[in-house]
Amino acid sequence: MLCLGIESSCDETALALVEDGRLLASVLASQADVHALFGGVVPELASREHYRYIGPLFDELMRRCRRQAVDIDLVSVARGPGLLGSLLVGVAFAKGLALGLGARFLGLNHLHAHLLAVGLERELRFPCLGLLVSGGHTHIYRLESPWRCLPLGRTLDDAAGEAFDKVGKLLGLAYPGGRLMDALATAGRADAGLFPRPYLDNDNLDFSFSGLKTAAAFYIEQHLDGLWPHPLQKVEDAPEALRDCCASFNLAVVDTLCVKVERALDRQPDLRTLIVAGGVAANSLLRSRMVELMRRRGGDILVPNPTLCTDNAAMTAYAGWLLGQAGFCHDLRMETIPRGRAVPEDMVCCADTAQVGEPA
Repeated sequence: MLCLGIESSCDETALALVEDGRLLASVLASQADVHALFGGVVPELASREHYRYIGPLFDELMRRCRRQAVDIDLVSVARGPGLLGSLLVGVAFAKGLALGLGARFLGLNHLHAHLLAVGLERELRFPCLGLLVSGGHTHIYRLESPWRCLPLGRTLDDAAGEAFDKVGKLLGLAYPGGRLMDALATAGRADAGLFPRPYLDNDNLDFSFSGLKTAAAFYIEQHLDGLWPHPLQKVEDAPEALRDCCASFNLAVVDTLCVKVERALDRQPDLRTLIVAGGVAANSLLRSRMVELMRRRGGDILVPNPTLCTDNAAMTAYAGWLLGQAGFCHDLRMETIPRGRAVPEDMVCCADTAQVGEPA
């Protein structure tokens, strides 16, 4: 089965083809330079850029794979959560393709696709624990199968990636600030007592990083304001105080994530495998600490290559292929889901098309 994946949930326009569980090719157009002028993603501009890129990217993908559009059996697309205008561009393009080609159509939960992306590189084993750490979400899941992801903990306000980006902006770092903060943290010395570990004095698995962001804002205003020219773009141009601040903030976020993941594993003793996914999963300290945590517990960890951590279409095509193999699909009345609303589990099973296993 040949599955086309389309990703347009935020500011990356991406398409990919997966056949028999193998990635054939992926294309992506980044809008980072456009939004850097504003220090963050402008939704209206993002949707217009998606509209401009998506058609030519599809043509380029088919050319690279030496395939024809009529070869596509399933069109899968991120339906949410994300920016509504951006999502609508991808979903409309996907529906039009599916209708014109007579192909099956499937709308995916963008967050679940992140968690399944590592299956392109490693064998997925279920059940397992999933930590999704991205710009808009920090969630913990119990994954029973590719189509059954049970939420255990969620973001209550600022997600980890959002906190990185906002603090990076306060520090005067070039957009996107979160990525540069990781590089600066690697070059700095962390003070474990400089920033608090937020929302740990409880017995749940939810996350709240707004307090940590506020603490960092006060520290920056009192100790670091005006010490270097803005925007700072290179690690070598950063003073020691900035590198140490980034290292301390990074440590506070990673410590918090580790505490909650260990708490989740203690409550789910049958889970021996951890998947870490999302844009923040590319963070070097988080990756090393999670590897250490699972090694100490005698378990296994699956973390995708950094290129599969950020928004991409390979994960959408692969997740679509997994669910399509099990016979799942949507009709063209499927609704697009913006950030802030739960993505419904409204896929239907086309039993006559199922090829592997039985859906839960």
